[in-house]
Amino acid sequence: MNNFEWTQLLNPEFYITLSVGGFQIGLFIVLFIVFAETGLFAGFFLPGDSLLFLAGIYSRDLVENVAFIPNDFVNVFLLATAVAVMGVLGNMTGYWFGAKSGYYLFKKEDTFWFKKKYLLQSKDFFEKYGGKAIIYARFLPIFRTFAPIVAGIVSMDRKKFMFYNVLSSFLWSFILIFAGHYLYGVFLKQGIDLKKHIEYIIIIIIIISTFPVLVKLLKKRPHEEI
Repeated sequence: MNNFEWTQLLNPEFYITLSVGGFQIGLFIVLFIVFAETGLFAGFFLPGDSLLFLAGIYSRDLVENVAFIPNDFVNVFLLATAVAVMGVLGNMTGYWFGAKSGYYLFKKEDTFWFKKKYLLQSKDFFEKYGGKAIIYARFLPIFRTFAPIVAGIVSMDRKKFMFYNVLSSFLWSFILIFAGHYLYGVFLKQGIDLKKHIEYIIIIIIIISTFPVLVKLLKKRPHEEI
């Protein structure tokens, strides 16, 4: 971690390739970030979608830090499964937190780590789409963090929540990780190493993932508070 710069924290590649004392801890960092982004209300600023896509690109490096698996498909499958499980656990934590402290959150004042407007926007989003909001929100920054909390606040049926929780987590994880892994292989055959164009990949994913949120905000009337 020589020559550390704070701007590195905005780059998902930093977490994936992170090492301490020569030991690669990227896999554990990725799993923790997935849990934090979906289970801790402060996790909305973490790089979820781009992190998973890049994890697919670096899948072999990540998994080999724990166990050597020669089969490429099994390697990616295990990584995606581990991430999905952490996503499920994160949502369960968010649901529990919402059920226990929902009233407090709606009364809480804004801080650097907490913005009530995100909670209110997620509540509107959840009320509009119901259980499917858990699936939609998994692919949307900010909503991904607050949707399970809101589900707990409104006392969504636990069995129904768990169904959408598991389904959304596995879809999110497998789609992004497998896309990153196999697109990397496709581009590499064309002589393009995506690892050398990480900044462009991050920008593209951020644009794609935040576009629905921006459209929603732009559709608000001028006198409405965003």
